[in-house]
Parts: sequence; structure tokens; C-alpha cells
Amino acid sequence: MQMLVDTSNRAFRELNEYVLQISHKISASAASTYIIQNDCVVNEWYSGYHDKSVGSRMVDPQSRFNVASIRKTYLGFAVSLALYEGRINSLDDDVTNYLNDLDELICRDTKIRHLLTHTHGLQGGDHHRRIFPSGTDWKYNNTGVNLLIKIIQQVFGQTLAEVIEERLFLPYGFTESGWVKEKSENLVWLNENYKDDQGHDVNLFVSTRELAYWGYIHLTKGKVNGMQRVPSAIFDQVSSITTPLSLNETLPRHGFFWWIQDMPRPLSELGDKLPIQAYQSLGLYGNTVLVIPEYHVVAVRMLNQTEQNPPDYDYIQDIQTFGNMVCKCVLSQ
Repeated sequence: MQMLVDTSNRAFRELNEYVLQISHKISASAASTYIIQNDCVVNEWYSGYHDKSVGSRMVDPQSRFNVASIRKTYLGFAVSLALYEGRINSLDDDVTNYLNDLDELICRDTKIRHLLTHTHGLQGGDHHRRIFPSGTDWKYNNTGVNLLIKIIQQVFGQTLAEVIEERLFLPYGFTESGWVKEKSENLVWLNENYKDDQGHDVNLFVSTRELAYWGYIHLTKGKVNGMQRVPSAIFDQVSSITTPLSLNETLPRHGFFWWIQDMPRPLSELGDKLPIQAYQSLGLYGNTVLVIPEYHVVAVRMLNQTEQNPPDYDYIQDIQTFGNMVCKCVLSQ
């Protein structure tokens, strides 16, 4: 991707200092930020080391962080692609139409839409239990994610990682993103064990700049350097509200795993200063990618939190503050 770079912009100094303060508060050793505005990189900042061991590598543009739950947005892309190509017929298809090993009694009336928006009401591993009727409430968990990963493999005949590599990473030239099961020099490693590198596990490692690139191709609806490598409809779909219309007004609204701003909501990770149609994804270790179409902005922060939150830290308040501060910095230029 060809893009102008202007990292001399002082408007984002306050944002970088905020991220540094949060990294200290949550005992992260690594931190970075990356802001794209109007097709130009206006802020690129790195701080710290890959871990707290003596001689650890300094964080730099090649450092790849575990993005944890942000991986769900790549799964959302695969689902949107499957819908566009007719491999999945409709968002309102029953999940049992695609997976024949589910308990029909427990999983009946559970739709693809419900899995994408955490409104499926299922919880548990291989033997699911129902905690509320599908579409009537919201509960953030990975049960819907795991079912969709299986559906993607079923309809494409490939693993999630293979689909993403072939249909996304190769066309757009991603070289610093992918599922990894073994430690290497560029990885901000978290000392976990992963069973494979095929997209089933929480081990998607991405550089700061390529996570921003991921947000950027959403912002441009897939058109980069004058080339439309993936149909724009796929990106329109993932960033549109998919949550059942009848859901309680206090609960968050989602696209294809993206949190989407339509109005400030108490449980949303989106700050109240973010304009309508902004959307975001947050990972367990503090990483986030935020897309603000109204300002033509993509904002990324990376952290590597490995310890429990301290008593005085509220992660919802933190991530809302990050988004609000991005807006403040953008508008102050």
C-alpha cells in the first residue's frame, strides 16, 4: 500500500501519552499507536519492549502483537464473503442448516445473524447450553465465533486461515499478519500454547501498521491505490448494523463482530464523542482498531497486557476514552 507519511504531526502527542500511561497502569511492556487520516499516516509511535525479560527486543514497526478478539473481524470478513458468493444463503439461515452435529433442540431458531452479534444465547464448549432465547438478549462470548469458524470451513472447504490468506492477505499484500503457533523474533509473545495456525485458536499476530491497513481497507470499502481487489459490498455489509432490531435499546449494536456507533449506549466500547457509523474492535490485551468514516480516519493502538486489571482500571472507560481522544486530536488539527 502506498501512502504518504507525516509523523511530525504533534496533534497526537496527547493520545500517545495516554496510551503510555495505560500501558504502565495495566503492566504492559509494549505499546504503539498508528493513525491514518485522509490517506496519510499522521501518527506512528512505538514504545517499550516485547516482554520484561533482560535483553528483550524493542518494539518497532515489524513487531507483531496478538490481537486476540480482533481476529473476529477477519472471521466476519469471511462470513461476508460467503454471503456475497452464495455459499451462505442468508443472515437469517438457521445455523443447523450448515452444521449437522448440533443439538437441534438447543440450537433451533439460532441464526447466522445471532452468531455475528453475540445474541445467540448459547454458551459452552462442544455441548452447548442455552442461557436465553436467540435474539432476545446479548452476551459476549466465543461460542458463536467457534460455530462460525466451523461453518466457514464447511462452506469453503478450507480453514479460516486458508480463506483469509487466499482471499484477503494475498490480494492486499499483507505480510505481517497471520495465525502463528510458535514463537519467532518479531512476535510480541505471550507464552501461551496454541494447537494450530489454521484460524481455530486465539493466535492471530499482526503488526501495528497492518492492523491499521486492515481498518483502512474497510474505510475505503476495499479500494486501495485505485484497485478494487475485493467487492465493496463485502465491506459495506460487515460495517452495517446486523443486530436484531428488537434488541433492548441499552445493549450494544454490532456489524459482523464490529461494534458500531448509532447512539451512545451504556455497555458499548465506543466513546460518546465518536460520530455515527464509527466502528471498532477491541482485543483482550488492549489492542484496538477504530474506523471513523466521517473523519476519514483509522486509529490503532497495541498493548500486551498479561496480568489482571488493577482495581482502579475500568477497561470500558479506557477504550471509550481512547476513541474520544482520537476524535479530539483529529479535530484539533
